[in-house]
Amino acid sequence: MTRILITGTAGFIGYHLAKLLLDEGYRVHGYDGMTDYYDVALKQRRHAMLLQNPNFSATEGMLEDLETFDAMADEFKPEIIVHLAAQAGVRYSLEQPRAYIDANIVGTFNVMEAARRHEVQHLLMASTSSVYGANEDMPYAETDKADTQLTIYAATKKATESMGHSYAHLWNLPTTMFRFFTVYGPWGRPDMALFKFTDAILNDRPIDIYNHGEMYRDFTYVEDLVRGIRLLIDAIPERPASRDEIAEGDSLSPVAPYRIVNIGNSDKVKLLDFVDALEAELGRPAKRNYMEMQKGDVPATWADASLLQSLTGYRPQTDVREGIAKFVAWFRDYYGK
Repeated sequence: MTRILITGTAGFIGYHLAKLLLDEGYRVHGYDGMTDYYDVALKQRRHAMLLQNPNFSATEGMLEDLETFDAMADEFKPEIIVHLAAQAGVRYSLEQPRAYIDANIVGTFNVMEAARRHEVQHLLMASTSSVYGANEDMPYAETDKADTQLTIYAATKKATESMGHSYAHLWNLPTTMFRFFTVYGPWGRPDMALFKFTDAILNDRPIDIYNHGEMYRDFTYVEDLVRGIRLLIDAIPERPASRDEIAEGDSLSPVAPYRIVNIGNSDKVKLLDFVDALEAELGRPAKRNYMEMQKGDVPATWADASLLQSLTGYRPQTDVREGIAKFVAWFRDYYGK
């Protein structure tokens, strides 16, 4: 039974990925810091559900706690590592930038060291569409230059991409980075727009709509996202013998077994259309508070997911109205609304 270590299993995406892998019969160990960035009870509930499966075990600890992390890794002896844990959030990165250095850079270094030491078959690590920063040409492709990050959050994620490439090159460590695009769905994070909007509308509070609604996002349903990750586990990059071996559009490094892959719905949706769909599902209008652009934010994201499809034969395709309906059903059930 293949042993997979997932960091961030009490988190939104980590929980869904762990559940999928457990359903497929893998042995999964989770590692999570249970920080109070948002409601810890939600994280504890996710872990409690995973722990009902005998093939799941977990350790609570911070990524930057080297002693705890190494002891866990040495005992579990992972064959594959999927590194999802991170300090997320654009707004919070303006208030607490050091948290991003500690978790995202120091923590990721500890994960890479464990992967090197245990000679894992494949190291997969989460990045973000935010690394595209001020890029204006869309849809974003993995081969696009991405050197204009607009927040410390995005900068730390770009740094981990570079760190991952160096380890892949130095230690022949097969590494895949995936860039996520606005993930949403059941068991989502309370700091994300869909969660905040739903909670506010149901409680008759106004919602903040930035840039007066002139925002576009490539909303990606969480179950589509983790299916993409699951398939990429098997798409292990190999160091090419020459640049000529790299197919057009492939982000495979010419000097390392390393690749970057977008995971997105490949369909940008206007924020106001997203709000309209949510209002229709909830059966009530939102009180809209139109605001200027949030510092560090970008007006649009849109993924070119053709590389994911060429590598796995899979492409996320859940319609945003369907995904919103599933989230609202979960929210009403969980909170009794």
